[in-house]
Amino acid sequence: MSTRVVIAEDEAIIRLDLKEMLIEEGYEVVADTGRGDEVVDLVREHRPDIAILDIKMPGLDGLSAAREISADHICAVLILTAFSQRQLVERARDAGALAYLVKPFQRGELVPAIEVALGRFAEMQALTAEVRGLEEQLETRKIVDRAKGILMDRHGMAESEAFTFIQRGAMSARQTMQQVAQRVIDGSLVPE
Repeated sequence: MSTRVVIAEDEAIIRLDLKEMLIEEGYEVVADTGRGDEVVDLVREHRPDIAILDIKMPGLDGLSAAREISADHICAVLILTAFSQRQLVERARDAGALAYLVKPFQRGELVPAIEVALGRFAEMQALTAEVRGLEEQLETRKIVDRAKGILMDRHGMAESEAFTFIQRGAMSARQTMQQVAQRVIDGSLVPE
């Protein structure tokens, strides 16, 4: 499956050249525009793998568009611009851009910049998923520990007994340990 791209570049000739270059390199250009305010909607509609944005565009500048796209975690963002001032590069980074390419650029520079941005985006998505999983594990552990405490205090169970009670309850009810522990906390599940 080819990498899906949305382009936002206000200079039509550059946009067409970029589109042709991307297609020749095996990318699928799913949408393109010359306006910054349209690119955010196009990205939300087409859900590409990467958005390539110029900084200076009518409607909304590329940095503001990058900020919105990055906040939604939809796709990687590559800034493609004629401006190389350090301040703009830092603003692009802060807006969520994962790569920055200065015009005029060579075809041999474009593909590496895209692939680096895609790789960094994939890493960020994996880290976000890992953090979410760890947060869920921590929340489950807190609830299970609270339920174990209730079983130990109110029903005189040892810690291992309380844990086994919750674990077996989860298996027999085909629920998660968190769900069973919550029932213990709510008082709707008590040992016989």
